[in-house]
Amino acid sequence: MNSCRKQDDFLNTKPNQALKTPATLAGLKGLLQNEDVFNSQPDPGLGEIASDDFLIQDAVFPTLSSTDRNSYTWAKEVFDASTTQSSDWNSPYQMVYYANVVLGALPGITPSAGEKASYEQVKASALFYRAWAFYGLLQTFALPYEQSKAADQPGIPLRLSSDLNTHPGRSSIAECYAKVINDLRSALPALPVTPVYRTAPSKPAVNALLARISLAIRDYQSALTYANACLSQFSTLTDYNTLNKPTTTAINNTYLSEDIYQSNMVGHVVYSVRRDSYIGPGLYNSYDLNDLRKTKFFTILDGLPQYPRFVGSYDFKGLKYDGLATDEVYLIKAECQARGGDVAGAMVSLNTLLLTRWKTGTVIPYTASSADDALLQVLQERRKELLLRGLRWTDLRRLNQESRFAVTLQRTVNGTTYTLPPNDPRYAFPIPDIEVELGGLTQNPRQ
Repeated sequence: MNSCRKQDDFLNTKPNQALKTPATLAGLKGLLQNEDVFNSQPDPGLGEIASDDFLIQDAVFPTLSSTDRNSYTWAKEVFDASTTQSSDWNSPYQMVYYANVVLGALPGITPSAGEKASYEQVKASALFYRAWAFYGLLQTFALPYEQSKAADQPGIPLRLSSDLNTHPGRSSIAECYAKVINDLRSALPALPVTPVYRTAPSKPAVNALLARISLAIRDYQSALTYANACLSQFSTLTDYNTLNKPTTTAINNTYLSEDIYQSNMVGHVVYSVRRDSYIGPGLYNSYDLNDLRKTKFFTILDGLPQYPRFVGSYDFKGLKYDGLATDEVYLIKAECQARGGDVAGAMVSLNTLLLTRWKTGTVIPYTASSADDALLQVLQERRKELLLRGLRWTDLRRLNQESRFAVTLQRTVNGTTYTLPPNDPRYAFPIPDIEVELGGLTQNPRQ
C-alpha cells in the first residue's frame, strides 16, 4: 500500500492539503490498513544507532549521513543545519495524524446494529496505533521515566486532534505515559485475539505492548501481569531448528510464527546495510556453538570473520524489525519473576524460550542459585535474543537507574574516543529545530 504523501513532508503540510476524511466506516478502516504509514518504517531508529548493539568500521564512518554519525558518537547536536526534516520525528507523528483523522471522524458515523463491533474495533485500532507512535517518540525525544521526576520533566507533544493548525506543547513525561497506557487499556476489549494480518493490532499485541511499556517504566508487577495476559492468548515460539541459514537478504522474508505485531524502524543506512555495521566480538562470542542464534542471526561477508554481520530474526524484506513477538514477552515474564523472587518460575520461562533456540538435544536447562543470579541470566539472554530490535536503547535507559547494571558506553572512531555515561542528558535526542520553532517547543538540553 502507498502512503498518501511523503513522510518527510508531513508536519509541514498546509491545512488545505490535509488528508481527505472518509465518510464511511469502511473508508476509515481502509485508512488504518495503510501499511506504509503504520508498519513499514514508522518507528524512530536513532536510539538503535546510539545503543551498543553494533559497531561501525572506521573506513565506513565518514560515508554516513551527519545524523547517523552524530547519533553514533552521542554528539550534542544531532541534526545539522542541512537537516530540515527528520523521519524519526515525522513518521511517528504521521501515524498519529492518521489515527486522529479516524478518531475525529468516528463520532459523525452512526453504525448499524451489525456494524457496532467493527466500529469499536476501528476505534480501538486507531488508539493502538497512536499509542504505539507516542511510545516510540517518548523513547527517543524524552528523558527516561523516573517516577519521582516524571511529573516535572517534559515529554512530547500529545497531538490529539487532526487539526494541522494546532501546536500542542510538550506534556509532562507522566502525562504522556498515562495517556499511552489509558488508550491501550481502552483499546483492549474491542480487538480480536487473532488479527487478520500481522500488521494489525490484537489483544495479544496490546498486552505485549503494555508489558513492554511497564518494563520501561520499571513497573515490574504490571509488566508481569500483561506478559501473562499476552501469553495466555498467544504463546507460540518458533523452533529455530526449522529455519534456514541466513542468506544475503534475511533468514526469512515471511513473518515468523511467533511474531505478534509487525513493525519496522526508520531505514537508517547505518544499520540497514549490513556491510556498514558489525557486531562486537564480545557479544558475538557470547553465543554458544550450539546456540542456533549464532548461525542464524549472523553471517560473515567479504571473507572477514572479524566483522560478523547481523542478519536478523524477524527482519522483513531488509527492514529492521522492532515489533512485538513472544520471545520478548517470555523474557519480560522471566525478568519480572526473577525480580519478584520467583527463581523457579523465572528459569522455567527462560528455558521455555531457549529450548527453541539451541540445537535439538544440546541445551542444558539453566538453573539459578538466587533471584539475583536468575535476573542476571535473564538480562544476558535478553541482550542476545533481542539484538537490533530497537529495544536496547530503552533497556539502557531503565537499567542505568540501577547502579549494579549501569554502564558507560564507549567507542573509538578513527582515533577519537567517545563516551556516554549512565543517565546522561543525551539519552534524550534533540527535537528537530524546525519543530521547536514551529511549535514553540522546549528543546532538550544536551550538555
